[in-house]
Amino acid sequence: MSASIYSNSQFTDSPYGLKLQRTITATGTTSITDIPAGIQRVYAIVIGGGGGGGSATTAGGGGGGSGGYSAGWTYISTSVTVGAGGAGGNAGTSGTAGSSSVYGMVVSSGGGAGLLNQSGGAGGAAASAGGVSYTGAPAPATNGIGYAAGAHNSGVTSPAGVSAGGATGSTATTGTANGSSGGRGLICGGGGAAGTAGTGTGGAGGTGDFYAGGTGTSGTGITFGGGGGGAGFTSVGANASANNGGNGGSGGGGGGGASTGGTAGSGGNGVVFLYY
Repeated sequence: MSASIYSNSQFTDSPYGLKLQRTITATGTTSITDIPAGIQRVYAIVIGGGGGGGSATTAGGGGGGSGGYSAGWTYISTSVTVGAGGAGGNAGTSGTAGSSSVYGMVVSSGGGAGLLNQSGGAGGAAASAGGVSYTGAPAPATNGIGYAAGAHNSGVTSPAGVSAGGATGSTATTGTANGSSGGRGLICGGGGAAGTAGTGTGGAGGTGDFYAGGTGTSGTGITFGGGGGGAGFTSVGANASANNGGNGGSGGGGGGGASTGGTAGSGGNGVVFLYY
């Protein structure tokens, strides 16, 4: 015999049984003046913007890292900041890191940028390795698994975490080449690209707990091999197109890497949820 808690009308899948009152997706800083009088604290879920993927001059650029995830009680604030996703690199440039999101005392960093030299960005940390997320928890060293995963520059598997890392791109320029898949987690990193005169296949964006990552492209020649965008907290990652990376899903997904001078995917914007 099996039963589902979701079939119970008394069950609410929200923190402490509170009601989701506000979902803020507009990037930048905006005012909040309509929280009812008498409410002194709220429960906030805060997600930073995903990192943009990198575009390699030759071979494949790295995928962007996912935005950080932070949740907890906070005093009420009259303003909220939602971090924008980082821009993808273009024509052989690295992407840019995602921006941080803040409400009250709950803070979350943006994801690290994917680099033009094949390295993926760190999850939830504006630096490609190291960095800080989740009100002070450090991202681990390169290729490390953690709450906020480290950057990725070697191996097939990108670092997993609550905020996962972006994938490394392939260094091969001839023969068969494959970009790595983005890291998996609650929020996911972008896939690495592959640019080769042979058959190149871009890595898929990481698939998360709620949404799928975008697919990479595959074909013969340098006009293929873009990496897919990583799944965000609130939407799927976009598929790659030709040698261009897919955008990260909204809610902090990392952008996919681009191969051989293509345009990499941008990171998904952050989001803030307020419960009271």
